[in-house]
Amino acid sequence: MANATSEALATAAHSGVDLTQVVVLLAAGVVAVPLFKRLGLGSVLGYLAAGLVLGPFGLRTVDDPQAVLHAAELGVVMFLFIVGLEMEPGKLWALRKQIFGLGVGQVLLCGGLLTAVGIGLGLAPAVAFVGGMGFVLTSTAVVMQLLTERGSLPTPAGQRIVSILLLEDLAIVPLLAIVALLSPQTGTIDAAARWIGVGVAALAVASIVFAGRWVLNPVFKLLAGARAREVMTGAALLVVLGAALVMQSVGLSMAMGAFIAGVMLSTSSFRHQLEADVEPFRGLLLGLFFLAVGMSLDVAVVARNWQLIAMAVIGYMAVKGVAIYALARVLRTPKSEALERALLMAQGGEFAFVLFTTAMASGLMSAEMNAILTATVIISMVLTPFSIMALRLLPKPAQSMEGVEAVDHLSGTVLVIGFGRFGQIASQPLIASGIKVSIIDTDTDMIRVASLFGMKVYYGDGTRLDILHSAGAATAEAILVCVDDKDAAIKIVELVKAEFPVARVLSRSFDRGHAIKLIEAGVDFQIREVFESALVFGGQSLREMGVDEVVIAETLDGVRERDRQRFAAQISGGMTAGRDLLLSNAEEQAKESGAVSGPSEPIMLKPDAAGAGR
Repeated sequence: MANATSEALATAAHSGVDLTQVVVLLAAGVVAVPLFKRLGLGSVLGYLAAGLVLGPFGLRTVDDPQAVLHAAELGVVMFLFIVGLEMEPGKLWALRKQIFGLGVGQVLLCGGLLTAVGIGLGLAPAVAFVGGMGFVLTSTAVVMQLLTERGSLPTPAGQRIVSILLLEDLAIVPLLAIVALLSPQTGTIDAAARWIGVGVAALAVASIVFAGRWVLNPVFKLLAGARAREVMTGAALLVVLGAALVMQSVGLSMAMGAFIAGVMLSTSSFRHQLEADVEPFRGLLLGLFFLAVGMSLDVAVVARNWQLIAMAVIGYMAVKGVAIYALARVLRTPKSEALERALLMAQGGEFAFVLFTTAMASGLMSAEMNAILTATVIISMVLTPFSIMALRLLPKPAQSMEGVEAVDHLSGTVLVIGFGRFGQIASQPLIASGIKVSIIDTDTDMIRVASLFGMKVYYGDGTRLDILHSAGAATAEAILVCVDDKDAAIKIVELVKAEFPVARVLSRSFDRGHAIKLIEAGVDFQIREVFESALVFGGQSLREMGVDEVVIAETLDGVRERDRQRFAAQISGGMTAGRDLLLSNAEEQAKESGAVSGPSEPIMLKPDAAGAGR
């Protein structure tokens, strides 16, 4: 009995320690990430720094970071599943040249150069090959997180980076086979067994494709009919982890399995539901992954071999970055995109840990060398957010003026400044009426696109007086300010009213606050960019509900009049004036809930957040 009690207490104590570690890890992320993001350093660096502090070489809160790392790799798996959900098969097929062309080219070029760097550092050729090829495998987790934070993931440049990452994930398979061949422990390998392994891997991929295309949709439809949200969440996790397990069981990348499953479900009607179910787990586990990477940095190894590690980090990152940039430029990638890709992908990644561990287990490298190369990769991952910060400090490349004509002595009756989505529509009635319209803008890409549709737009900055003179502002009867920069719009109105008082100035406004500032600057007419379209939208809503056309017209006119009166009151009395003119649903909602029986005050929106009701 006493022994049983002791064992129970020991188990409870052990569980308590585990719970303590979980609480500490969560607290570290909650504290470090907001702090680092506030400092402009990004969430990835916050997690890595927190992990370094908590690990066995810091406060020793967590003694076994490898166990945490293995569990947290599921965050990368779920991240690739969500990326797959955004990649419809047609879109993925469109990227095939980038995946197998650009991706293969980058892996081969960087692999050869980094192997040479390793030999130059004094490593044996086989070890230099493993170290170099491991460093070629960019961190999917770090790059994806940075692309997401920068909003670059859906862009063409972001999609090209994703294509390369996918190829690198695939490259781990032949690299593991090569390590097995190079291993001194490897004897005669049965060719038949090798082909059987390849066949099993192909069968695993085919099974995931088959299940994703023909099995999962009917299953999810059946589960949705049960109306049990937790079952749908469980099913989503089952798909992700099941695909990862199938791929892992045949020696392939877990993340690749999840990605394939995501691609197969990208056209499913349950795609958004799956993404919503997996997202919370993805974010938490991916943060845990970065924490574990920080905890895995062996400070003792770095201290003993700091010179070799420093040279390896500098050499690997510099050579890989230069090679990526050079290859991108050879393929006619713009300089800015090539530089961003080089800085983002100059680090090693999490699959290097798998490659190094396999090489050590097969006797190809020592445990000390494994620790050195692992530290090199981790430090490169830590430095990547700093590289992106340095990119922000570089001056933006000058816009290409190819196919763009600068403004020079225009003489239109109307001058339109800004040819975005607002200016494009505003100019159409004028042109339809036969009025001579001159248009200027500062976006050279937009100017080139406009020319494809037969529009003549000149390059010119409307906030500069000399440009306004060249654009014909002195002789224009009306000047339309259609830029989407609020401060620039106010500056242009002030400049035009001071220098060209005869011209009528009409401006697009962002919200009520911006409209009031434009009135104060002397604009002759302003309109909030969403006001009329929102009224038309509301009118159509009434029409869909069967309201009579006459009633709709009278209602919209009433809303316009109330808004006009309220706006006039705000000009003289501030943003909170005229609140009694703002229609509110508070009283009806209160009656519905039974909270109050009398009339209530109209709901007011925060002026700073919503322009005092737009």
